Amino acid sequence: MIGNMVRGDILIENSMITAIGENIEATGATVIDASNMIVMPGMVDTHRHSWEGQLRRINPNAETLEDYCNATHYSFAKYYRPKDIYIGNLLTALGCIDAGITTVIDNSHNSRTAAHSDAAVEALLDASIRAVHASGAPVSGDWDKDNWPRNLERLQNKYFQNKENNLVSLAAMAQLEPQLWAEARRLGLPIITEFFGGEMAAELEGLHQQGLLGPDNIFNHCTSLPDAGWEILRESGVRVNVCPRSDAHYGIEDGMFAMQSALRHGIRPGLSVDNETSYSGDMFMEMRVAFYLQRVMGMHQNKCCGLAHSPVTLHAQNLLKAATTDGATCAGLQEKIGSLSIGKQADLILIRTDDINLYPSGNAFGTVVHATERSNIDTVMIAGRIVKRDGKVLGVNSERLRAAIDESRQHLFAAAGYTPDIFAETFLPLE
Repeated sequence: MIGNMVRGDILIENSMITAIGENIEATGATVIDASNMIVMPGMVDTHRHSWEGQLRRINPNAETLEDYCNATHYSFAKYYRPKDIYIGNLLTALGCIDAGITTVIDNSHNSRTAAHSDAAVEALLDASIRAVHASGAPVSGDWDKDNWPRNLERLQNKYFQNKENNLVSLAAMAQLEPQLWAEARRLGLPIITEFFGGEMAAELEGLHQQGLLGPDNIFNHCTSLPDAGWEILRESGVRVNVCPRSDAHYGIEDGMFAMQSALRHGIRPGLSVDNETSYSGDMFMEMRVAFYLQRVMGMHQNKCCGLAHSPVTLHAQNLLKAATTDGATCAGLQEKIGSLSIGKQADLILIRTDDINLYPSGNAFGTVVHATERSNIDTVMIAGRIVKRDGKVLGVNSERLRAAIDESRQHLFAAAGYTPDIFAETFLPLE
């Protein structure tokens, strides 16, 4: 990692960063003029239910996890066709690229059949995003239970034999299910778990004693986890991501994202959006919410317990690292991405600082974390390939995409007996 530079050049050859410095000589190279721009690593969203893409903001006033499930798993999920999974994943992936997210861990807990799983993977490949696809069992409705988890090996053989060159890799989404974990480990796959610490902490000790926790585990949320549980995660090398907006929005356990607890126990978590059914799909807002929630938590702890117990204040730099470097580590891709470093993949974004909302840019970290919007992103590159340029995602027929989204929504709404109301205050559970 080179560190911060006021100005300089980055040389990219094929998919890799090969030089960083000033006045690099590269005869015949294509030059991208990044004057008045911040160049930074692409962001890593470490937990997103991509299949829900066409359900964006359908339930903005949700208050509980049950509310989220009512608007997804218990209503529309069972009516998803493979083509709906494809559209949901494609829309989410393209939205990520537009927002400067170059890597996403796709938590696909609606993998109803082999065709559904194939559609999810093919959408990620077609979007040209870097992704970890975590295939997982649906929460409700009929699905092909007989071929789960054998479907993991089928997916691995069909799509993931060339691990070095494929932008998309495979994982297993599983709760605290030792048999399923064993199958994932037989295949060499990471294991991704929705982990609610207050509810599930009691099971950690047993898993730890059996040697079932390790660096191939990725735990989402980790809310309300006692100190003893955090020590188990640290000792086992379990990777963690935290969800500032999701945990607060749905009141998950105590409603507070677990970044401070993770840091206190020597774990540097990634940041994740989780879903778009209630709010936006960008990491800029995720970083901002994390910043302010942590400040409020610190104020309350000062009042209640005194300054000696006050948490270390998170700065913009800490949150930007969580969205890039620490996210890459959470995804198991730290050797490939997460920083602008010689030998790493060229996953990067260019942010225009002369746009009216960003100029003047008094501090680079503050500009990115506190002020940047997706509209300020000029260019996005993944593995050396430009996928957004001049503020537009490339290779997308917007009219055709919107038509496919509309058809998918019409099918899902009709099948579920849902009449959309764009002014509805709540999403009422469907029969």
